[in-house]
Order: sequence, then C-alpha cells, then structure tokens
Amino acid sequence: MSDAQEATKPDEEAPVPQDQSDDSDEGEASGDSEMDFLRSLFSRTLGLGPGEKVLDELTLDGVARYINSGACKNIICMVGAGISTSAGIPDFRSPGTGLYANLQKYNLPYPEAIFQIGYFKTHPEPFFALAKELYPGQFKPTVCHYFIRMLKEKGLLRRCYSQNIDTLERVAGLGDADLVEAHGTFYTSHCLSFLCRKEYSLEWMKEKIFKDEIPMCDKCSGLVKPDIVFFGENLPARFFTSMTADFPRCDLLIIMGTSLQVQPFASLVGRVPKSAPRLLINMEKTGESDFLGGMLGLGGGLDFDSDKAYRDVAHISTCDEGCLALADLLGWKEELQELVKREHALIDSKNKNEKGGAANENSSATEQTAQGAEAGISEKTE
Repeated sequence: MSDAQEATKPDEEAPVPQDQSDDSDEGEASGDSEMDFLRSLFSRTLGLGPGEKVLDELTLDGVARYINSGACKNIICMVGAGISTSAGIPDFRSPGTGLYANLQKYNLPYPEAIFQIGYFKTHPEPFFALAKELYPGQFKPTVCHYFIRMLKEKGLLRRCYSQNIDTLERVAGLGDADLVEAHGTFYTSHCLSFLCRKEYSLEWMKEKIFKDEIPMCDKCSGLVKPDIVFFGENLPARFFTSMTADFPRCDLLIIMGTSLQVQPFASLVGRVPKSAPRLLINMEKTGESDFLGGMLGLGGGLDFDSDKAYRDVAHISTCDEGCLALADLLGWKEELQELVKREHALIDSKNKNEKGGAANENSSATEQTAQGAEAGISEKTE
C-alpha cells in the first residue's frame, strides 16, 4: 500500500482528483524513461549510439568551417541524377519532367521495363533509342561535377560514389581511382553472351547507336550492352570492395542530387562513422530515418530536425547553387567559376574541331566522288 493510501482514513471517501496533470506528467516521464532505456539498450547492443559532435553548428557555414579547420581529410561524395539536370539530362522521378514520366513513346509495359535486363534481351530497341537521346558526349559537366574535381585537386576527396551513367564525372576530370560508378557506366560495353563477353569501347557503341543499329558482337553475333547496371543485375564488385575500405575512414559525407530511394546505394549513408558529419545538397530533404528508427534513435537514416540531431545538415537548393555557396564559404568560388569556364571552353573547342574534321571528311569524300564522276565522263568522251 502506498503512503497516499495509508493517509486516507477508512471512513472517509478519497477525494476525487480535479486535475490529473500530475498523473499524466508521471506517465509521460515513465514513458520517456522507458524509451531512453530502449534507446540505450539498442545502442549498446548494436553500436548505434550517437557519436561525437564535430560541427559547431548544423549549417552550411558549420560544414565550411569544419573543412577549413584541417580536421577533414577524407570526404566521400554520393551523387545522383540531380547533379546532371543543369547539363540538360533529366532525372528519373521528377513529376512531368523526369525520365520515367516521358517514356510513353516507347510503348513500354511500364516505365522501369526500359532498364530491366529481361526486357532488354528481348526488346533492346527502346533502350537504344533512349540512349541516342541521352548519349554521353552531348552534355557538359556542371558546376557540381567540377566542385567534386576541386575536392580531388585539394587532396580532400577520398572517393565519389555515383548512381549516374552519363560519364560526366569522368569528363570533369575524375579518373578510375576517384570513382565508384555504382550503377555502371557507358564508358565500356560487353557482349552479353556468357561464353564471349568481348569488350567494346565508348566510341564503338556510339557509332552503332547513332546509325540506329542494334549493337551486335562482331565475334559471336550476340547482343552488346553498355556496362550499366539494369534491374535484375548485380552491382559491380568494385562497389562492395571500395565501400568496405572507404566508409569507415570518411570524415565528411556530401550527398547531392539523389532521392536515396534505391538500394543498396541509399544504405551507404549509414556506413560512415557516427561522428562524421553528413551534408545533403538537394531540392528536398531525403534519406531521413523511418518512424521506428527515429523513435529508437537507430539506423543510419539522416536526422535534420529532431532534438537528437547532431551531425546532419540539409541545404535545400539546386546542386550547382549549393556547391557555389559552399565554395564561396571555403574561399574557392572564383577558382571554381574559372575552372568551369576554362573546361567548358576546351570542350567547345574540341567539339568544334571534331565537327570541322567531319565536315572536311565529308567535303573530301564529295570531292573525290565528283572527281571520279568527271573522270568517268572524260573516259566515255574519249
């Protein structure tokens, strides 16, 4: 029996409480204590407790000060289609403008079929028609691509993990050692025949696609596919080996232009150390913990707004605007703008020379044909 019960005389009726706020507060306190206990239990058992807070504030300014402090030496970038939209390449899921919203002309059973390996093997035509529209080499890297290159040149980039297949990271100056192309690349292609697997170059594939030919292997006549990962295929082995080596060493994760909806790529956000800050530059917040994970303080999902947030920063803008803003805070803005201007000029010059060379070849071929025709007429006249 409680002290309160003992204090009530047997022949007196216990008073009816007029205000139950104290009981409610006690219940809430008890619930909070139980939740804290569960969080603590799961954290101890699974090693998912919060880490050390290293940002002085959860803003882009705080991230810039952290980078400039010299304590940040292993930055990993995770990027998706949103970093290429300003180059003219559509993303996948934006309503009305995304790739999936504009595939009706290919008469697909459903939009995702164009990237499913089983459908591709029997109906490759829609994919190659789309590939002609979006083929690498027709677009220039964006401010965001060149910001990643600057991280590399300043010795801060450990790796860039990309969901993109447009090869713009390579055009911007990242090499094999800098990149993990999680969903593959157009850079190389292979024959799908298990017994052949002959490799083909980007230029070989480009020639076939722009001639509206279905690429077939010149060794075994099998279908040739760019080395992009279709639904139903495994991710490259390099994704898994690099992930295991890179993420435990990461001291800043920068996530740009991705919905974080596709696994296993999306799960990478939870693989950095618990003290590593995570910056999202995107048009909307993505990758946040689900309800249960958030309640228990578990999982690797991003946490921007809860009272337990300590390392995650969301900068809501286009990827280019976000990179320019961060570059400005770092003192790199002019350098970045000059890099973009210089590299775009080089690409324009190269394209102009290639077009000029092609025009000269066509002109030469036309002239040779005309000369041949004239010679034929002369011979007949004689």
